[in-house]
Amino acid sequence: MAKYFGTDGIRGRFGIELNAPLAFKVAQSLKRVLNVDKLVIGIDTRESSTELMYACASGAQSIGIDVMLAGVVSTPLISHYSKEKQIAGIMITASHNPYQDNGIKVFNRGNKLTEEQELAVEAFVDGNREFEVEYVGKIFSGEAVIDEYANLIESLDLPYINLKVGYDSANGANYMISKGVLEELTAESVQVGNTPDGKNINEGVGSTQLQSIINLIQEEKCDVGLSFDGDGDRILVVDHDGTVIDGDELIYILAVYLKQEGRLKKDTVVLTKMSNLGIIKAFERQGISVEIVNVGDKYVLERIIEKDLSLGGENSGHIILKDFLNTGDGLLVGCYLLKILEETKKTLKELISDITMWPQELVNIRSFNKEIINDKRVVSLVNSIKDELGENGKMLVRASGTEPLIRVTVSCEKQEDLNLYRDQVVGLINQIKEEV
Repeated sequence: MAKYFGTDGIRGRFGIELNAPLAFKVAQSLKRVLNVDKLVIGIDTRESSTELMYACASGAQSIGIDVMLAGVVSTPLISHYSKEKQIAGIMITASHNPYQDNGIKVFNRGNKLTEEQELAVEAFVDGNREFEVEYVGKIFSGEAVIDEYANLIESLDLPYINLKVGYDSANGANYMISKGVLEELTAESVQVGNTPDGKNINEGVGSTQLQSIINLIQEEKCDVGLSFDGDGDRILVVDHDGTVIDGDELIYILAVYLKQEGRLKKDTVVLTKMSNLGIIKAFERQGISVEIVNVGDKYVLERIIEKDLSLGGENSGHIILKDFLNTGDGLLVGCYLLKILEETKKTLKELISDITMWPQELVNIRSFNKEIINDKRVVSLVNSIKDELGENGKMLVRASGTEPLIRVTVSCEKQEDLNLYRDQVVGLINQIKEEV
């Protein structure tokens, strides 16, 4: 079981679970674990990101790896450049977490690390191994990272978008690149979440705080609103009337369009256990098969690669268009969505009109003791509810891999049943918390 890595890289409170010495060792390990001699590093806008960036750069240089510093860029840019140049990549970010947290996402030639590679990095970090340095790596500036991404956006063959588009960059990593792309692509665009100060990333803005984009759409009378997260790899969308379109619904819009274009491989998409059962029924009506995997974009990507598919993601808005990138990219997905809106001349609501969502609720319980989910009382109650629901609902209790949270998800056909099951499980977990 991984010691440092969670579901999306290493993440923790800066100066506590995550510090410069750890970052130094992680980067130092890449020579041995990934057999690379070049590394590109990007950062988000947190005040701690620069210190961690230089720690990673020093660690890599110390073992003979040349380092390119890309500055403030989104996670997808680092993944894409890492893939195109067949080198290692590090993104310093804690994504949608508050500014006090930070993290390290590692890419091996465009892909996130396998579990075996993560364990090898951890073994190096904790092993205090001695090694000889043949030469000290060099430092390069990273303007080429943006150039490579611009080429990727151009490959989408996007039409001019005759819509007024609002977008929220979460005071985060893609606030500059999103502005450059959307100002050029659209008839008119309005941006919020574009004034980072080191501490305001995700604060009242971004895909976890949707009131910001809803207000913008209503005040500016925009046709559509795009909301990104702190590192730019997620997107949620708001229609012109303030209706929120989640990740499942976005995947549905993309899948139906790609199927009509003959570009949805095997007419299949990958979703996670968090996906709404109503969306799965809608896919069935469209003749689109669904593969279900555990929560985490790395599991989505693994299944996409295993089955040679083109599309998958999470209802949180982490969506992978594999024909373009091996990771989620909110801006790329947003651009592709605008392409669909322009070509079909339909509203978002019209594109999802045949979806009937089942009642579903996610409750986050803050707890640093995630082992509560393995308590016999919790396991017994959850299994009992699953047996009662059968195929007509779901109950999922899991520990967040990125935050000190226990997440309880309930979905079923009737709201009153959902309320009952939710209260039973949440009440029991809170009771056990007080006992500890």
